[in-house]
Amino acid sequence: MEWVRFALTAVLLAIAIFSFASAILGVYIFGFIMNRIHASGIGDSLGLFCAALAVMIGSGEAVVILKLFLIVCFMWCTSPVSTHFIAQIEYYMDTKLGRFVKREDQNDAS
Repeated sequence: MEWVRFALTAVLLAIAIFSFASAILGVYIFGFIMNRIHASGIGDSLGLFCAALAVMIGSGEAVVILKLFLIVCFMWCTSPVSTHFIAQIEYYMDTKLGRFVKREDQNDAS
């Protein structure tokens, strides 16, 4: 049973590392800021969940599992809010964004 726990922990940590690496790569490869925000947000959420789940399975203690579960819940609530805030700043400050996104304050010419 110990080998199964070890293998599951190793697989989840590998998925977490791949997710974090993909997020970092996406931030550097994508040119459009909204794509960068999306790549970092998805990679961050999935990587955090897999890493925390791996530690939960690896430790097996109820107190550690509860603490990590609360940390994951907190991060899943705050991370989307922060990426949304950054996207809103970009939406209102970037004048060239009109090529990609239709703004509410623009009047229709048609």
